[in-house]
Amino acid sequence: MIKLRDLSAGVRQYLVVTGNYWAFTLTDGALRMLVVLHFHSLGYSPLEIALLFLFYEFFGIVTNLVGGWLGARLGLNKTMNLGLAFQIIALAMLLVPPLWLTVPWVMAAQALSGIAKDLNKMSAKSSIKLLVPGDQQSRLYHWVALLTGSKNALKGVGFFLGGALLAGLGFRGAAGAMAVALALVFALSLRLLKQDLGKAKNKPKFSRMFSKSPAINVLSAARLFLFGARDVWFVVALPVFLSQVLGWPHVQVGAFMALWVIGYGVVQSQAPHLTGKRSGRVPGRNATIVWAVLLAVIPAGIAIGLMTMDPITTVLIGGLLVFGVLFAVNSSLHSYLIVSYADADGVSLDVGFYYMANAGGRLLGTVLSGWLYQAYGLEMCLWVSTGFVALAALISVWLPQGRSTDHKTETVG
Repeated sequence: MIKLRDLSAGVRQYLVVTGNYWAFTLTDGALRMLVVLHFHSLGYSPLEIALLFLFYEFFGIVTNLVGGWLGARLGLNKTMNLGLAFQIIALAMLLVPPLWLTVPWVMAAQALSGIAKDLNKMSAKSSIKLLVPGDQQSRLYHWVALLTGSKNALKGVGFFLGGALLAGLGFRGAAGAMAVALALVFALSLRLLKQDLGKAKNKPKFSRMFSKSPAINVLSAARLFLFGARDVWFVVALPVFLSQVLGWPHVQVGAFMALWVIGYGVVQSQAPHLTGKRSGRVPGRNATIVWAVLLAVIPAGIAIGLMTMDPITTVLIGGLLVFGVLFAVNSSLHSYLIVSYADADGVSLDVGFYYMANAGGRLLGTVLSGWLYQAYGLEMCLWVSTGFVALAALISVWLPQGRSTDHKTETVG
């Protein structure tokens, strides 16, 4: 095996960044499952449980906006390590006696976890831009897809991990075990992660948190509706429908959600092979529009199928598997484009602004998922999902036609 010291400095840093991101993601998925299962056992409804994560999503918006500015001023190594530290504190907050685990306390812990997650993600995605030469766009696309796909697959594994730890160690034992494990990762990161990675040459002003790049503004708006389209049915409507209408036990619901996320992550990591890597091209505006249009057809088809076809279980599960594949490709395309468009000097500013829109889409989808399902049912959630994806496709028309680089790129004829 190749020794770590024999690898190039850039590859070593990529491994440290990826290792941090993977470790964090496992605890993020496991913590969500811990909270869901524990509060379900206490008699909370699915909608009430979903609302526990409201601050988690809200503070993701704030964190991405401010975190990008902090990353440019302080360095991405510091913001990544800060994210790890906040997650350790959030886990430690759950070690209090059971009587202290009130809804406000858990919401506060989830808010801190949301801050931690987006600091870590913004830092990881921004770091990749700095570790790949600017003229190697195909390689950049491959690395971004691998990082993003592996993160989502591991989040699904985290769902299983959370359930297993809860069964074996109990709620406090599971939270404590994860806090200790992440503390070890934090100590290694402090030692290994390069100092001042991603630090801007000139200290950016606070006003620069808001992107002035038309391409990034357009891509961010498309991203908001893309992720709103997923979460408007995924966060609350789907698990409640599977449990109440189809009669699935909670273990089966959790297992399906975990497997869907794992499969989604695997497809994300393979997205470059599905979008033209073999022909030497990297995706641009055309690919973004085409894949979004294909995705918009799926939730509409599921909604029609639920109203007109039997068995509805086959319609729903089959449709969601197709949606997962197409959504994974769309998400991977967006993740590559934001890293590609971002300015290398102060890259975290652009990436942070973009993931602020991503968090906004998740928040919008989370709120609508509970309200629309309660008022109108799963079919309405799916129709709104269709409309959101269509908006993402329409907004993408205003993306740049191509990039003036030395590599092959897609352009509009």
